[in-house]
Amino acid sequence: MTIPPDYNAMPETEFRAMIRAFVTQAFPSELLHVARRVGPQEVADYNRRMAQQGWIAPAWPVEWGGMGLDTAHQIAFAEELAAIGVPRLHEMGLQMLGPLLMQFGTEAQKAQFLPRILSAADVWCQGYSEPGAGSDLASLRLSAVETPTGWVLNGQKIWTTMAHQSNRMFMLARTDPNPARKQEGISFFLVDLAWPGITVRPIRTLSDELEFCEVFFDDVQVPRDRLVGELHKGWTVAKALLGHERLFVGSPRYVRGAFDQLTEMVEALPPDAIAARERHMKLRLDYEDFLSLYADYSDFAKQGGQLGAEASILKLLSSEIYQRVTEEMLSLSAEAGVIADANTDQAEAATHFFQSRPSTIAGGTSQIQRGIVAKAVLGLPV
Repeated sequence: MTIPPDYNAMPETEFRAMIRAFVTQAFPSELLHVARRVGPQEVADYNRRMAQQGWIAPAWPVEWGGMGLDTAHQIAFAEELAAIGVPRLHEMGLQMLGPLLMQFGTEAQKAQFLPRILSAADVWCQGYSEPGAGSDLASLRLSAVETPTGWVLNGQKIWTTMAHQSNRMFMLARTDPNPARKQEGISFFLVDLAWPGITVRPIRTLSDELEFCEVFFDDVQVPRDRLVGELHKGWTVAKALLGHERLFVGSPRYVRGAFDQLTEMVEALPPDAIAARERHMKLRLDYEDFLSLYADYSDFAKQGGQLGAEASILKLLSSEIYQRVTEEMLSLSAEAGVIADANTDQAEAATHFFQSRPSTIAGGTSQIQRGIVAKAVLGLPV
């Protein structure tokens, strides 16, 4: 039996150099620095090579096939991918479901699903949001009615990322229609999107991408072994996910590419473009403040600290600075920026702009983040 290397024993500079060298060679060069989310089919060969290398799951424990990285090395891994220009990948199985199954899943569920996540045999999407239940997720209404063999699902999910390129979904459904509190009576299920009664309908976005979907459930039969955790306790399972992703949701990796391109655009302006340079400097100050705060939170996490509600500040700053940067990019590129099929900086500016629009909504709106900070961090009445 081969003993996996102890990556945590490596000096951080050596670890970073190792990751950088391999990923630079393995990741498709034509997909570096793209502003959109990259689909699983586009990076299938990259995922296969990362799996063969044993690096597909940096945060997973070694016993489940992961690298077993501590927080410091996880952050270093993510920062190196961002520096190389690896864009957003569809990794919900690796980043979200895997850690939840390790914590709440049965031994049979772990044995069935974790190896298939590692090998990329399964592609998972997240079925949370519904019409009328987005930021207020606990208001979800998709029903799961118990039967002798399991549950029957009826209802709709919306804004489901990459459902049309996934074969499975982890989801929340209401198993008690009359709970004392709306966060109660919700359960966490695993479903196959090929099951009878499930219809996936892609949504074309403003940026002309097919990234999100509607998913309809009509009398969908779910067996008992697809319930994760306790019945009616799905909210507890879903909340546990926050502990796995808080720091990375507010990562600067998606802002960095846009800001670097904006800087190149400003440097190419004539010397008398004083107003544009002043706007760029103001943005740079806010951008550097954000990077400094992220570095402080990263150092805290590296030392074993557990980020709480204050991580909402990172999400808030990351998304709003991203929008401000892309607005300035589009302003500088003027009308040419809307030509989405041109191979120009203007077309990239338009792509960044369109991608930035939902960033203050996805993952919790800016209003929700401000409310969390006000109540949980500042202790203000909300």
